[in-house]
Amino acid sequence: MLGGQLRRMRELAGISRADAGWQIRASESKVSRMELGRVGFKERDVGDLLDLYGMRDDAERFRLMELARAANNPGWWSRYGDVMPSWFTNYVGLEVAATLIRTYEVMFVPGLLQTEDYARAVVQLGKSYLPDDEVAQRVALRVTRQQILTRTTPARLWVVVDEAALRRPVGGVDVLRAQIEHLMTCAQQPNITLQIMPFSSVGYPGAGGAFSILRFPDGDLPDIVYIEHAASALYLDKLEEVDEYAAIMEGLTIAAAPVSATEGLLKEALARLD
Repeated sequence: MLGGQLRRMRELAGISRADAGWQIRASESKVSRMELGRVGFKERDVGDLLDLYGMRDDAERFRLMELARAANNPGWWSRYGDVMPSWFTNYVGLEVAATLIRTYEVMFVPGLLQTEDYARAVVQLGKSYLPDDEVAQRVALRVTRQQILTRTTPARLWVVVDEAALRRPVGGVDVLRAQIEHLMTCAQQPNITLQIMPFSSVGYPGAGGAFSILRFPDGDLPDIVYIEHAASALYLDKLEEVDEYAAIMEGLTIAAAPVSATEGLLKEALARLD
């Protein structure tokens, strides 16, 4: 989040990454990595950049410096560093800070709603070579992430999941049955909205693979679109990109079955397993 704010301030000031790098005695590539959140933040560097960008608001400057200090304090997820790629580490930090997460999923039940057994089966798909302790760590990370939905001020989650995910027997029939029953419980929570995209719907034009849109409590922070690939991820925060995905998400919620139909569709999915 801090990196994105620094980038927007630099662009508004009309300053190049090379000039910003000169200000903090670093390369242009380091400034780029800072803005993408791929390196830590030295308080001195952040202070020098704020001077260069013309930051005169003392309260805002204090807030940004606090963000720099916080960014250097490892979160709970740091203990999973051995099994978590750096590009996903950034996402978990954003997920913890988000107040609203909107997700579209095609292949699987979203990680934030997975049971432990279902998560284990997903982790092991195509990776039977993984040692048991690494599988256990990856599953523990996925389950621990779900605490954002039950904390004192829980995040809101709005999910549109394709019906295919309710039919794909990940982990076997018993695992899938327990997973669907878990979804029924989750859908009753006031901070969780679950919609199913049935096969009878043609979907929404422009909706490709899975993605998430994260919103944060600070109105100055833009929404971020997260798109995961096999070995990397995209983080989009430019207004035109976020707006496009927000429109797609809106279209998906309209094309999907209404929330009132979710329980019935989940019961139908369970009946097909008998």
